[in-house]
Amino acid sequence: MQKNILVRSIAALSGIVMLASVAACGDNTASTGNNNSGSSDTASKTAPISGDFQGAGASSQQAAVEAWIAGFQGTNPDAKIAYNPSGSGAGVSTFLTGATAWAGSDKALSDDEVSKSEAVCASGAAFDVPVYISPIAVVFNLKGISDAGKHVNLDAATIAKIFDGKITTWNDPAIQDQNKDLKLPATAITVVHRSDKSGTTQNFVSYFKDAAPDAWPYDLSENWPNSVGQGAKGTSGVISTVQQADGTIGYADFSQVGKLGTVAVKVGDSYNEISAEAGSKVIEDSKLDESAKGENRVVVKINHETSAEGAYPIVLVSYAIACPAYKDTKNAEFAKAWLTYITSEEGQKVAQDAAGSAPLPSSLTSQITKSIDAIQTK
Repeated sequence: MQKNILVRSIAALSGIVMLASVAACGDNTASTGNNNSGSSDTASKTAPISGDFQGAGASSQQAAVEAWIAGFQGTNPDAKIAYNPSGSGAGVSTFLTGATAWAGSDKALSDDEVSKSEAVCASGAAFDVPVYISPIAVVFNLKGISDAGKHVNLDAATIAKIFDGKITTWNDPAIQDQNKDLKLPATAITVVHRSDKSGTTQNFVSYFKDAAPDAWPYDLSENWPNSVGQGAKGTSGVISTVQQADGTIGYADFSQVGKLGTVAVKVGDSYNEISAEAGSKVIEDSKLDESAKGENRVVVKINHETSAEGAYPIVLVSYAIACPAYKDTKNAEFAKAWLTYITSEEGQKVAQDAAGSAPLPSSLTSQITKSIDAIQTK
């Protein structure tokens, strides 16, 4: 199993300046009658999209979104698309002002956010569908271990105690006992966490809440809950900070791990290394969240206590958020075509190649397609 997957550079998009403000979500009525099945074949049969479109949100999706933009513009060359990886919380907040055509988020919409979206959607409320599935890596930088290409084995309670400041050195018995084949140094542990409001944070700590509740006393939140360690903004900020010092540990989307060490997480009696395939096994062993309010929503309740063989249990399901009806017909046409493409087999393969993500399981695709089909374009 590979230690990590390097992000491929898809397009030189860093120079893209955020485009002039896009019209807020508003009113549309009838459907075009186009049947967006979620396949690239269907997407190719629709009229080319043109115009300026903005999105914002999860930094975990950044590599995938850059790849999707390049792929989408291959058949829609007059579509100018910009994505600001401002973080899930900021992206949703921006979407709720009507300033973007869609948002990316590593957490599903809250009931309050669904209600607020009614003010910017022409009719109904915003919905969220999974578009990007990726494990969350517990990354570390430890001389003689990570630079030697070695994993560290840890169970849920030990990881939780490290991030809560209860375990402070790498040779602590709780770590050493799970890694008898490693000679761990007495180096102090420096925790690195997200400083910004982040869906990745909520996904990460929700693993503790489910798998080691006695070791993690905090409520779920997109904000880091304690004063342990140091904060860094965005996925790239966490990775950069961990890279800079010996003894650091953090968490980040698998796509941006690079050459850092990663933790093999205990599932049952085994320690499972991180991979896209291992993350996918958890989603296959999970169910939809029946408590999610609103129409057309496809929200996954991740089974962090999975016992599936080879599963890696710390995983995020990242969503695209859109309106079922927009004021500007161009926004509606774009959102429908864009979501159709990124959830298609082709779009998922593009994301997998660029970011090492896991493709959407077949158990979800029909429900996702139904939600996208509901977007009204006239």
